[in-house]
Amino acid sequence: MLNEKLFFRSEDDTDFMPIIPINENDGDFDKDTVIPDTLPILPLRNTVLFPGVVLPITVGRDKSIKAVNEAYKQDKLVGVVAQKDVNVEDPEPKDLCSIGTIAKIVKLIKMPDGGTTIIIQGKKRFELLGMVAEDPYFRASIRMLADDEVPKQEDFNAIVSSIKDLATQIIQLSPNLPTEASIILKNIENPSFLINFVSSNLNSDLQEKQGLLEIHDIHQRAEKLIHILQRELQFAELKDKVTNKTRTEIDKQQRDYFLQQQLKSIKEELGGDTNEREIAEMKKKAENKKWPDTAKHLFKTGIEKLERMHPSTPDYSVVYNHLDLMLDLPWDEHTDDNYDLKNAKKVLDIDHYGMSKIKSRILEYLAVLKLKGDMKSPILCFLGPPGIGKTSLGRSIAHAIGRKYVRLSLGGMHDESEIRGHRKTYIGAMPGRILQNIRKCKSSNPVMILDEIDKIGNDFRGDPSSALLEVLDPEQNNSFYDNYLELEYDLSKVLFIATANNLQNIQPALRDRLEIIDLSGYAVEEKVEIAKRHLIPKQKEAHGLGKVNVKMNDKVIEKIIENYTRESGVRELDRQLASIMRYQAKELAIKNKVKTTLTAADIEKILGHARYSNEIYKTANMPGVAVGLAWTYVGGDILFIETILGEGKGDLKLTGNLGNVMKESASTALSYLQANARKYGIDPEVFAKKSIHIHVPEGAVPKDGPSAGITMLTSLTSAFTGRKVKPYLAMTGEITLRGQVLPVGGIKEKVLAAKRAGLKEIILCAQNEKDVKEIEGDFIKGVQFHYVKTMQQVVDIALV
Repeated sequence: MLNEKLFFRSEDDTDFMPIIPINENDGDFDKDTVIPDTLPILPLRNTVLFPGVVLPITVGRDKSIKAVNEAYKQDKLVGVVAQKDVNVEDPEPKDLCSIGTIAKIVKLIKMPDGGTTIIIQGKKRFELLGMVAEDPYFRASIRMLADDEVPKQEDFNAIVSSIKDLATQIIQLSPNLPTEASIILKNIENPSFLINFVSSNLNSDLQEKQGLLEIHDIHQRAEKLIHILQRELQFAELKDKVTNKTRTEIDKQQRDYFLQQQLKSIKEELGGDTNEREIAEMKKKAENKKWPDTAKHLFKTGIEKLERMHPSTPDYSVVYNHLDLMLDLPWDEHTDDNYDLKNAKKVLDIDHYGMSKIKSRILEYLAVLKLKGDMKSPILCFLGPPGIGKTSLGRSIAHAIGRKYVRLSLGGMHDESEIRGHRKTYIGAMPGRILQNIRKCKSSNPVMILDEIDKIGNDFRGDPSSALLEVLDPEQNNSFYDNYLELEYDLSKVLFIATANNLQNIQPALRDRLEIIDLSGYAVEEKVEIAKRHLIPKQKEAHGLGKVNVKMNDKVIEKIIENYTRESGVRELDRQLASIMRYQAKELAIKNKVKTTLTAADIEKILGHARYSNEIYKTANMPGVAVGLAWTYVGGDILFIETILGEGKGDLKLTGNLGNVMKESASTALSYLQANARKYGIDPEVFAKKSIHIHVPEGAVPKDGPSAGITMLTSLTSAFTGRKVKPYLAMTGEITLRGQVLPVGGIKEKVLAAKRAGLKEIILCAQNEKDVKEIEGDFIKGVQFHYVKTMQQVVDIALV
């Protein structure tokens, strides 16, 4: 094979120097060059010089240095021969080969270390006849050998071409050989120089090269060279095959080995193997856990499996995360309840104004817990319009009884795995949000708010409300099963509090597990107190006015409530107060002073003209118009029912986006009025001559519910008799075909809505009297209630 150190050749004494290729025609002497009979002899220990080839050589032996210096002073010719044994340091004439090459010293360089470097160029082969002198250097008698004559045969040209091809293939298979070598070979055209150049760069031993030099016939020398090159090519191909086969495996093994060694060193610097240390910490943490036998056994099995696994395997993180969850869950860890009922009541009163029913229920729960020591926590559901503080009340309850507080928003949830958890083998699996929140709060008996339970999604992806059945059943939740944990977990000590706006949207089976506590809207008086105690201080602090004395009296706050809000809760009131505080903050920032006591005029200046007015109930005082009361999921509201008669054939037309129940109420009211027309002073024949149109304004808003029966009958009676409905009068109730008035729900919300609207009188079914008595008297002061049993009583009271 060609020498892998092409351009890097070891010569005379010690160093490796580059071979410098020359013009292929420079191997001959000039015609007038005289070759003497005797020449200084330069022995080479590591290579053979061929005619035409240039070698840089570092000369180190004394005799060699003297021979080179003497030759350089005279004709610059020196006889270069190879040593038979490369291990001989001080050769004798018998140690030198008899065939060598006459060389011309192209350049001589004195080195700083005292050595000499020469660049020699091979010219012609010679035969060593005998030594003339051995001191101070070898000088021998020589005989010139005939020049190589290039044969004209075609087979020789083929041999030369084969030499080129073989040498090029060897270069390509040898990654250590420079690409310049193949370029040099391609450009050599002189066959003699090509053979000498390739022979000089063979990676063979010295004896084989010397053998090539001693062959006189160039044809035979070329054939011998081809034989050597073919052998070297086979060796190069085999070496390349073995190298390619083993390189990938060796590289991967070495890479893994080095990485493992680096990782091991890093771990040792950090104090040991991280994974082993984590497993040891897990075991130590598990010793202090008070958990069931099933959990203990599962943890032991999992930790043993983890010890056998390599950290790089995919299942390692799955097992590790599962064990980590087991350790983080508070299996038998809970906070101590505060059984001081007086303190609990005080905390609830400070945080929230009113809500006596809820506060009483919480105190009852604490009283039983104090006497019995342990009980299954109830599943409470706060039902009421938005903005009345259902969610914040849960935080107050947790504060009052000394428990941790967590909130779980259920609005829009559609995946039941959010409740029960995923199978831990799935990618991205995690426990359900129930266990996630318990894990977060580090307590097995927190107060957990299930917010917006009526807004849980239900589609093809799952039904989370059904998954909640087990969570919210006091008889079952002591053994709640989470798919990720793969164990039963006791939820019976958790105080679940759900919040909802509309009971109708809750699944019946789920609703059956809830203890419903109604939170009706606030009266104006309650809103005034809430604003003074909570909202105004909060907004002052939020707008940087905490240290500024800004006051509003009850009348001003009441004006804000009546003229700028129409709600059951206090959320809109909170926003209006925020607007006022922003205005005050701006005034303070610009003028460095602020008006401390705000008047009604100031409120109108800040908030603009009143958005709502009660004057509408005065202008609507005409025959055929009655005011009804309705319940919506955002609280109580009032609505107008208008009836107008026109020429026609007794047909009934209903508009206003009414639901089926209200349509049935209208038909029932008309049928009753037709059957009892003479009783109310109406000519029965008029019904066949008039078309009746009943309209409920705000047609874009859907309206439904069994609350408008007596209102529709009053409106119809007023239209047919021409008698007006008493001003500032509202009513709610359902009727039968026999003229009886039936009770309805949502009385507190409806009454408070009427009070907010400035109505003075309300007609209710006699059976709803008990609902009115539950409302604090101060909230309904100034409102007169009429309790009726029949429609005749309604008409007598309502029409003037």
